Amino acid sequence: MDGQATGVPQPGVNPTALSVATAARLLSAAGGHPVTPEQIQADVDAGAPTNDNGTINLVHYAAWLMREFAG
Repeated sequence: MDGQATGVPQPGVNPTALSVATAARLLSAAGGHPVTPEQIQADVDAGAPTNDNGTINLVHYAAWLMREFAG
């Protein structure tokens, strides 16, 4: 079974430059419930930070989520 099927990150996955789909897959694997690419894209549309190339920095995204939940 490969890493994608198990939700385990593949070697070379850069947590500072994830596609929306990869971020959703990693967050689903790490959390207790599924996270869809559509949910993350909705966050991006609502102002979640992205890199210049549209990728997600997982640390910046997590910080943004915490600010959203706290505010």
